[in-house]
Amino acid sequence: MLKVAILDDYQNVSQEFVDLKKLSGKYEIKVFSKPFEDENDAIDQLKEFQALLIMRERTKITSGLIDALKNLKYIVTSGMRNKAIDLDAAKKRKIIVCGTEINTHPTPELTWALILGLARNLKEEIDNMYQGYWQTTIGIELKGKILGLIGLGKVGTQVAKIAKAFGMQVVAWSENLNLDTCKELDVLPCSKEDLIKNSDIISIHVQGGERYKNCITLKELDNMKKTAFLINTSRGPIINEDDLIIALSTNVIAGAGLDVYEKEPLPENNKLRFLPNALLTPHIGYVTAENYNIFYNQMIESLEACLDGKPIRVIE
Repeated sequence: MLKVAILDDYQNVSQEFVDLKKLSGKYEIKVFSKPFEDENDAIDQLKEFQALLIMRERTKITSGLIDALKNLKYIVTSGMRNKAIDLDAAKKRKIIVCGTEINTHPTPELTWALILGLARNLKEEIDNMYQGYWQTTIGIELKGKILGLIGLGKVGTQVAKIAKAFGMQVVAWSENLNLDTCKELDVLPCSKEDLIKNSDIISIHVQGGERYKNCITLKELDNMKKTAFLINTSRGPIINEDDLIIALSTNVIAGAGLDVYEKEPLPENNKLRFLPNALLTPHIGYVTAENYNIFYNQMIESLEACLDGKPIRVIE
């Protein structure tokens, strides 16, 4: 019987989307709902398993982990891209890596939740309502403001379209910006420096990795408007977290809306948790019932295909 580990099910909800009991005759399945303490802990707990079903960019599937898991044959991730998997190490071990489809619109939706939350001081106003207070802040309007997008791919494009519906001006920059897309969306291409300097709201929508690591540091934060908001629903390391904490603590910028962090889950003592001008969510950009239904059912589908010798949605 194939031993299967479902990793990173933080809310222990996989069984709500897939009937694991029906699979018990074919698979021996164990759900891991807590992050591993470190790689040695992961190795110790996963050494018996032949298949890992993982959530994208939660547990890091490193070369060390892959080499240590001698029984491992299959890795199935949510989504078709997961930079937390060392694909070269998997290929060397002849481990098949597969993915699933993913809805991309939940992340733009959350991006706008963060933008609106900051613009209207929703966290403070909601908290104050429960304390018995009434109208304690003054918000800002979005119409006529400049939204700067770092990245204009699938997610950035959707964010831009919504910005236009609000009557905002939109500018964009990335290292591989598509000018045809800019023209189609009526988005003004510009330099990174001009985007940082002129935007009222900056939202990040580029992929993680070394190319954009520390794209936003204290230098960029110092050049932003003091009234500006910074939004990140992409990857934590794109913003230098220590620099952001300094900027928020000293009101260099007005606020930040974050769904991603340098280390996840975000440690309980992280200073971001205690800043009143930081609006934080726990990496829930893709965490929707619709996406989880796709993820868990297609993970099983992909695993079944591998066992039948006809892998689908292979990631190389």
